[in-house]
Amino acid sequence: MEAMSAPLFTETEWTFQALDRVLKAVEEIAIDDLKLDVYPNQIEIISTEQMLDAYSAMGMPLMYNHWSFGKLFAREDALYRAGHIGLAYEMVINSNPCISYLLEENSMTMQTIVIAHAAFGHNHFFKNNYLFQQWTNAESILEYLAFAKRYIAACEERYGHAEVEAVLDSAHALMDQGVFRYCRPPRPSRARLMEKQRKRMEHAEEDYSELWRTLPAGAEPPPPDRERWDLDEDEFGSVPKLPEENLLYFLEKFSPSLKSWQRETLRIVRHLAQYFYPQRQTKLMNEGAATFVHHTIMNTLYDKGLLTEGAIFEFLASHTAVVFQPDFDDPRYSSINPYALGFAMMSDIKRISEQPADEDRAWFPSFAGNGDWRDVLKDAWANYRDESFIEQFLSPKLMRDFKLFALSDDAEAPVVTVSAIHDEAGYRRLRSTLARQYDVGETDPNIQVTGANLKGNRKLFIEHRMHRGVPLNAQIKAQVMPHIERLWGHEVALEEIAAE
Repeated sequence: MEAMSAPLFTETEWTFQALDRVLKAVEEIAIDDLKLDVYPNQIEIISTEQMLDAYSAMGMPLMYNHWSFGKLFAREDALYRAGHIGLAYEMVINSNPCISYLLEENSMTMQTIVIAHAAFGHNHFFKNNYLFQQWTNAESILEYLAFAKRYIAACEERYGHAEVEAVLDSAHALMDQGVFRYCRPPRPSRARLMEKQRKRMEHAEEDYSELWRTLPAGAEPPPPDRERWDLDEDEFGSVPKLPEENLLYFLEKFSPSLKSWQRETLRIVRHLAQYFYPQRQTKLMNEGAATFVHHTIMNTLYDKGLLTEGAIFEFLASHTAVVFQPDFDDPRYSSINPYALGFAMMSDIKRISEQPADEDRAWFPSFAGNGDWRDVLKDAWANYRDESFIEQFLSPKLMRDFKLFALSDDAEAPVVTVSAIHDEAGYRRLRSTLARQYDVGETDPNIQVTGANLKGNRKLFIEHRMHRGVPLNAQIKAQVMPHIERLWGHEVALEEIAAE
């Protein structure tokens, strides 16, 4: 597309006509130049109150009622009106069509940025990253949320608000332990399960010995010691393999005290937890990709004469604030800004592809100097998560630019020592150390169901395998254990053991 004689917009205030022109121009660059693959877009303009409401409901357009959502809304609303926090300029839903919420208070320039950022950057990442393809169903999430909202409301009307709220409280407390972290085998059909049950019964009849009928009462062979493994079979005759990492799943399927509506409520919360799990693993990549996309598109629009000088300066001011990384001794520092590091890594891949140094050729021989940065980025966006992306693509140049170094993490050492600096060995150790910090397996406690006695005292056995010998926080454990006991209905034993 050649440069136009007039910009897409000249006024600060947005209009629907200007938004339509911007969407078409941004889409042309995203599809034809960047070669992005996106879901159809649905863009909605929402008010401040609607944005706060979306905040409080896990960022979803539909959600069942729960007191925690209202509490979060009241808190965010009070802080916003007092000027202590700002609002996001946009919010995007991983669905098909991809829903992008734009704040009505945005200027026309900001609306252009967030359309590029959300409707094309996040959209492409949601559609193509392997974690979202494996764990989420963008086509059905809105329909499922509508069902969940109706179902919870119907349960509240039939069983009482307090009883439903109690189940939701316990399910929410266990959401982080309500996900499958590894790919599960496809669920067999009901017909196949019934066939397995039939063969199992035939095998049992073949093995049955009439000899036991001749023994006097009480002379039957004693049962094996199965205190920890005595699981009843479910309705199709299958028993889950133990240990089981998904605590909500196990409670949903095997709790001896839950009613059918309570099991369905747990299933709803578990599905939501699984839906958000990929986002926890790709925060840096997702925001980095969207920021790189909006930066590229906005500069391309300006180069084509479609943005005014005022618009591009407003964009640069906003973009600079988004990717700002405070130093470690800055009062504003809390952690590494995912927008800053993500965008820097995406831009660095482009630099290495086009203008590599000798150091880059040694570290990244597969793509250094090939000039095809679009395919390199699209491959990274599709096939990596934060941990593996840093491990594979963080360059020595960026480690120097961010002034990164590593400290030893030994609680028994009398002093803190620097374990990695800017040398060949230090770069590799530093990159691996930083990557580990983005591995949710390093931060989420490894809690698994190891056994249950459903035919005796109904005792449930859970193990926490401690990472680096760190036990669960005593206060949090005291708050969460009653929720497990409420859903199980009987005694729960939690044992903490060393991961080794």
